[in-house]
Amino acid sequence: MKRTRPFLDANVLFSAAWSEASRLKLLWEVEGADLLASEYVIEEARRNLEAVEARLRLQGLVQRLRVVPEQLEGLLPAGLELREKERPVLAAALGARATHLVTGDRRDFGRFLGQTVAGVLVLTPAEFLALRRAPSRHR
Repeated sequence: MKRTRPFLDANVLFSAAWSEASRLKLLWEVEGADLLASEYVIEEARRNLEAVEARLRLQGLVQRLRVVPEQLEGLLPAGLELREKERPVLAAALGARATHLVTGDRRDFGRFLGQTVAGVLVLTPAEFLALRRAPSRHR
């Protein structure tokens, strides 16, 4: 299976760390996926997690992904309408040459779901997991 480079949005990191039983932790088990995030999205997730246990889970998850540098918004396609706080998310994904932007943010990225924006396919976590799920084995 071809390697992928999914960039995880802050809401994905937040949700994965929120609960010990979060199904989003399955993202860290996807074979052939090099998970990416920027300090911007990590800090946003950290800032919104109040429970010490959740922050510790986030720290553990972050240690198992690649933190990529922030990028200039000049990488964004001309005329792209995106709220100011979401522009650094897509710019970092583009700068890191991510294959996917994995986000649960339907408000800002909803109109892009299932579409490729400047070479990055925007998917929900469930869509990414379904796409990357290994074929079932018959016993």
